Amino acid sequence: MLSRMRLPLPWISPPFIAPSTSRSEVLQSFMTACKFRQSFSQRRMITFSQGCVKSVQTSCRISVPGVPVREPQAPSKFLKDKNMVPQADPPSAEDVKHLHQLIDQSTKLVVLTGAGISTECGIPDYRSPNGAYSTGFKPITHQEFVRSSRARRRYWARSYAGWRRFTAAQPGAAHVALASLEQAGRINFMITQNVDRLHHRAGSNPLELHGTVYSVICLDCGFSFCRNLFQDEVKVLNPKWAAAIENLDYGSPGSDKSFGMKQRPDGDIEIDEKFWEEDFHIPTCQKCNGILKPDVVFFGDNVPKERADKAMEVARECDAFLALGSSLMTMSAFRLVRAAHEAGASTAIVNVGKTRADDFVSLKINARLGEILPRVLNTGSLSIPALH
Repeated sequence: MLSRMRLPLPWISPPFIAPSTSRSEVLQSFMTACKFRQSFSQRRMITFSQGCVKSVQTSCRISVPGVPVREPQAPSKFLKDKNMVPQADPPSAEDVKHLHQLIDQSTKLVVLTGAGISTECGIPDYRSPNGAYSTGFKPITHQEFVRSSRARRRYWARSYAGWRRFTAAQPGAAHVALASLEQAGRINFMITQNVDRLHHRAGSNPLELHGTVYSVICLDCGFSFCRNLFQDEVKVLNPKWAAAIENLDYGSPGSDKSFGMKQRPDGDIEIDEKFWEEDFHIPTCQKCNGILKPDVVFFGDNVPKERADKAMEVARECDAFLALGSSLMTMSAFRLVRAAHEAGASTAIVNVGKTRADDFVSLKINARLGEILPRVLNTGSLSIPALH
């Protein structure tokens, strides 16, 4: 692996010093000028043996030794909630060995990822012991969204409020490890149940089985556009609401200022109805004035046929199928593992807790993905450098 990094040096503007200034005053003035911190990012070019070049975002922080630096207020503790990730013992050497063998011996490996890979990045799931279901939360269904204007207003108000925090999540070690395996040609096809696009940020381009919250689609004419444009439209239609949301970051949890917000897996947010029931306006389709919906397969809806057929095709043709961070409770995911198993492929699951396919898979490992996948990269004949 070849890497080159050029680090720009920060420039300190010297303070103005009068000729009559004493030595102690000069020193004090200089130390005052040195009280700074500069954060910056640059890209590092990594060249693999196959000649593939990957540009990876890295970051570095510089501070002056001996000078105390005040940490900026974090906008939210949302991404630091360790309770989102279920507890699990560290993977054993045997676990790493078995997973390595599955990947190393496969020539047509299909990987399916679920919410368990994103909980390690601060995005909560539904079904884990600490997931949304454990608090009694019920996600909106497709039928409810379509038939109820009140339900749509509630959904979009909460989703708009949570968008900035949802998009603040960054790819984790597991996302980077999978992207590295893809770059090395070890993964033939990747499917994800997640709607958060963290795989894309890590450098992968999986089939999004359940769609993505990064796109908005019209239920009437099918027109689709970027979610950020929708956010801008909401802000224009609801200026007071938008201003209130922008001031939420420093509110106390549960207070009117914070709206008692709790993040949900699909970017939705728990919020008191008094803040959205009145005076919240939803944009309509620019093409036909129809109803807009996130391009996500809600509960009660079906995966689009073309997408479902493609996923089933690769599952039946693979020689190994690896499910990561999914309980496989949704039929759209479970049927893929079952199809691969029935076609004679080696099947494996890495997930914290039970899954729907535990009874027939060849290998089941109870571990956190961010702990086991990086170790697999450095095992045996793989020895694949991580992207960053």
